[in-house]
Amino acid sequence: MGKDMQEIEKTLWAAADKMIGGLSVSNYKFVVLGLIFLKYISDSFEEKYNELVKQDYGLEEVRDAYEEDNIFFVPEKARWSYLVAHSKDYNIGEILDNALDLIEKENTSLKGVLFKIYNSPDFRNVNLGEIIDLFTNIKLGTKEASEKDMLGRVYEYFLGQFASKDGQKGGEFYTPACIVKTMVEMIEPYSGRVYDPACGSGGMFVQSLKFIENHQGNVRNISIYGQEKNPTTWKLAKMNLAIRSIDGDLGRFAADTFHEDLHKDLKADYILANPPFNISDWGQEKLVDDYRWKYGVPPKGNANYAWLQHMISKLSVNGKAAIVLANGSLTGGGQEAEIRKKLIENDLVDCIIAMPSNLFYTVTIPCSIWILNRNKKQKGSTLFINASNLGTMVTRKLRELLDEDIYKIANVYHNYQNGISYEDIPGFCKKSTLEDIKLNDYALTPGRYVGTEEVEDDGIPFEEKMKQLTEELSKSFKESHRLEQEIKNNLKLVGYEI
Repeated sequence: MGKDMQEIEKTLWAAADKMIGGLSVSNYKFVVLGLIFLKYISDSFEEKYNELVKQDYGLEEVRDAYEEDNIFFVPEKARWSYLVAHSKDYNIGEILDNALDLIEKENTSLKGVLFKIYNSPDFRNVNLGEIIDLFTNIKLGTKEASEKDMLGRVYEYFLGQFASKDGQKGGEFYTPACIVKTMVEMIEPYSGRVYDPACGSGGMFVQSLKFIENHQGNVRNISIYGQEKNPTTWKLAKMNLAIRSIDGDLGRFAADTFHEDLHKDLKADYILANPPFNISDWGQEKLVDDYRWKYGVPPKGNANYAWLQHMISKLSVNGKAAIVLANGSLTGGGQEAEIRKKLIENDLVDCIIAMPSNLFYTVTIPCSIWILNRNKKQKGSTLFINASNLGTMVTRKLRELLDEDIYKIANVYHNYQNGISYEDIPGFCKKSTLEDIKLNDYALTPGRYVGTEEVEDDGIPFEEKMKQLTEELSKSFKESHRLEQEIKNNLKLVGYEI
């Protein structure tokens, strides 16, 4: 990303942050992302509008003239020029909500998707007019801007900033781009059906299409399917796809993937997913006899192996999946251990990558990427990669993988798959047989195989562990004091005093 783009992002964020008043981040993101969306479709419309005016055929107000170029038709009272002219009106919130309503009526694919919240009493102190002026001189939807992916960069930057500011909630909709890019570079979704059962704001799909474009492929060869439980996040995903002209099937509404699978008959060629880690209340008791649990019923207290098996059930005969999970899934006991053993013995686990800590805005624990493959090229073996030392700290709390880190991981995997130029690298990668894995009790922690000591992580954040330990210590101290007092009392009864 160029320096100019970074300056634009920082300027926009600083100014928007200043103007937003005392609004919570949860609401703030809808204000800004809604305006980014409006600016994009208006820029795109107005550029085409001016072309049609020059042609002088009287087609500038005909919706079909825009649809054939995959451009949203924007009614007059929703165009950016109209919003700028009224940006200082006392009822600008009402004008913005009306603009979004008009756009939904003209473009059925956006029905029920846009955030019509600007006229809310919660936004009385938000200077909407100044935020509109802020975006006015930045072109997001023109052809030139599209070539530079200006809109995509600004949108992704703001999503990242909101995830950072929103704390734990931010992780619901945003997976850091470097993690997504690593997954995409590894499984290479050139053509076919791409599926994400916990799609958040749609980052997996965006990176898949970027990958195709970067490799001179044809984005028309990809079909996108997704599902998202959170209605607000589902809307973000629909907007994210719409502003990039991506035609994807995210279902007609938000729904729980386990209990209301909106793509029941789908067989995907590629699955990319970052499902929520270690979910304990996923409703296992209602799904004990579900057809997806081919390798065993997942435990009630953790959904990790429910996600794994759901995704395996969706894979086509040659399908591949890249899935982010907490490290606890690599060594979990009980039902998880039994399921993991069957996945390994059925030769589904192609590669496991131990990722560094601090990649997420919301949690500091390290995670792993599982590559599952219905048709492995290297039968009877699994590649282990220990990437835990890669990446660069970009802030005190956040690490990012650089492109060179991503390509290092992906190239090792591709060399392993193709059987060309692959060599084990002590401390980094190891090709292990089924027998090797059996000797390690079917544990999948890369550190056990690549030759370095690695502390196995149970997936519980440090803060949570410390809270638990402190509570236990406090209980121990209280019990110690109680016993001490009891001993003193007993000694007093027999004539001794301490």
